[in-house]
Amino acid sequence: MSSNERTCPDCSSPAPGLVRRDFLKVASVAVGAASAWPLVSRAADDAAAVSAPSAPESLVKVLYDKLTPGQREKVCYSWDHVDPKRGLLRTRVENNWHINDLVINSEFFTDEQRDLIRKIFEGIVQPDWIAKFDQQLEDDAGGFGNDQNIAIFGTPGEGKFQFVMTGRHMTVRCDGNSAEHVAFGGPIFYGHAARGFNEAADHPGNVFWPQALAANHLYGMLDGRQQKLALVEKTPREQANAFRKGGEAAPGISVSELSTDQKDELQKVLAKLVEPYRQGDRDEVVSCLKAQGGLDRCALAFYKEGDVGNDGRWDCWRLEGPAFVWYYRGAPHVHVWVNVADDPSVAYNA
Repeated sequence: MSSNERTCPDCSSPAPGLVRRDFLKVASVAVGAASAWPLVSRAADDAAAVSAPSAPESLVKVLYDKLTPGQREKVCYSWDHVDPKRGLLRTRVENNWHINDLVINSEFFTDEQRDLIRKIFEGIVQPDWIAKFDQQLEDDAGGFGNDQNIAIFGTPGEGKFQFVMTGRHMTVRCDGNSAEHVAFGGPIFYGHAARGFNEAADHPGNVFWPQALAANHLYGMLDGRQQKLALVEKTPREQANAFRKGGEAAPGISVSELSTDQKDELQKVLAKLVEPYRQGDRDEVVSCLKAQGGLDRCALAFYKEGDVGNDGRWDCWRLEGPAFVWYYRGAPHVHVWVNVADDPSVAYNA
């Protein structure tokens, strides 16, 4: 595979610590791990007693208990740990970053610990999406665990805690609702560069492109006046997923301007957006939206800038409410920024 298929000027950075001298160590672990996913966990005795609805959070506690004091020193942090350069580390989100320099598929973690990490990840996502995420990780990072890092904030079983996994095109969280007012435990990120940095107009092989197709189908249902309202010239900056202040209106067409059938279609788009994640997180998104007035308080924008192939099928679009941002950037490949809360005063460091 060419380097162009694995690198991206606006989202690439090498995994800290993963220099050439470490490669053989990582690779020796990865060879075994790559052929084993999904694994039959070596922690089966621990996992067997965990009920399905709470499995990811319960397994975070199991993982925490199995970390040595030396490991905890490297990957565990206080709930409100502040990094001198990144601010409140727990709430950080980027398109490609490493929360620490310990790669999952390295000798830092034991086989049992890696199995637990994998099971936590699988518990966060919807079962039908596990293979799709694995494809994204294979295309973008050479497979699960080869580029990703994990951190645990707080102390599982003794109060607030959160498990965070980071890497290229991924920031996901698992917190048992420890983080108040927010869905997903805080802002998340997902993306995919299926065939390299510059994808073709139809984004072949991109596991997240069907989300854009659903949004574009809705755009096609809008009449001329509505399309004029919905179409915006310039995309926001890449990281623009903070909530607007002072009641500032979001660009695009207000959902309140849509007809009943158009609103029904938008509900289908929203369902497509949350589909990759477990039911509990999907329910949190709906609850947060309801608390801020529902979809009628949101606006939907499609952007002329970033129209890959100049085909009028909008690669970049955004659904935004008072405390809701789902920002889909499909140019030059897919980056999606998500920030959902039940109160627009909730803030984080971006």
